[in-house]
Amino acid sequence: MNRDGDARELFAATAWYYARFRPDYPSAFIDDVVRRFRLDGTGRLLDLGCGTGQLTLPLARHVAEAVGVDPEAEMLREAAAQARAAEVANVTWTLGRSDDLPGMFGRFRLVTMGRSFHWMNRDQVLAALAGMVTDDGGIVIVGDSCLVQASTPWQRTVDMVRQRFLGPDRQPANTTPTQAAEGAEPVLARSAFRHVERLTYEFSRHWTIERIIGYLYSTSFPLRHLLGDQQPAFECALTDALQELPDADLVEAVTVRALIAIRA
Repeated sequence: MNRDGDARELFAATAWYYARFRPDYPSAFIDDVVRRFRLDGTGRLLDLGCGTGQLTLPLARHVAEAVGVDPEAEMLREAAAQARAAEVANVTWTLGRSDDLPGMFGRFRLVTMGRSFHWMNRDQVLAALAGMVTDDGGIVIVGDSCLVQASTPWQRTVDMVRQRFLGPDRQPANTTPTQAAEGAEPVLARSAFRHVERLTYEFSRHWTIERIIGYLYSTSFPLRHLLGDQQPAFECALTDALQELPDADLVEAVTVRALIAIRA
C-alpha cells in the first residue's frame, strides 16, 4: 500500500512552518553528494517527497534541471516561493505520489529522498527507479535526528509542556509506517541499487525558542490543530519553562545519516 496519502493528510497545514523552521541539510553533505555524482551543471535531479525544497534547492544549483515531487500542494507552493527567493529557476515542482513512478518524469542522474523514504512503498519505488536512473547515477536517502526526541533537559522540558497541554489521550502516536521499521538498507539490498555507501555527519545545532515552536508546528503531528485556542498559552508556557532552565543554551546534538546507493 502506498503511504503518500497518509503523509499528505498528516502534513496538511504545516507547509508554512516547514519552509521556515525545518533545518537545512549540512553543507558538507551537499558537497559530498555533488562530488560523489560529479554534478557539474548537467544532468537531471529528481527529489521525491521534496517538501518545501530543503534538499531540492541546494542540489538544483549543480544540475541542468531538477524536479521536486510532493503529494501536498501547499508544500509545493512554499517550495516555489523559496526557489524564487533563492533565485533558483531550474526546478519544476510537481504534485504527485510515488505511485506515479515511473510515469512522466523521465530519466535522472540523481534521485534523492530526504526525510521521506519511510512514507513510501519502498520496494515499489526502488523497482520503478531502476528504469529511471541513468547508468552513471544513483539514489540518496537521508534523514536526521528529531528535536522532539527528549535527549537533553531542554528537550524533555518541551515534551513535558506539550504533554501538559494535550493530556494523556492526545500524544503523538507512531505515525511512521510500520514497514519503515525494517530500515532502508535491507530494502536496498533486494533492489537494483545494492551497492551502498554510508555517510554520517555529527554536529551541534543551536535553537531559539521561536524556532523550537515553529519546528513543533512543522511536524506530521497536528499540534496547532489540537491546541486550538490554547496555542498562545502553550507558547507562553513553553517560553517561560525554557527560560527558567539553569542552562539556557538550547543545543541539540544532531546526527544526519545518508545512504548513497548505486547499481551493484
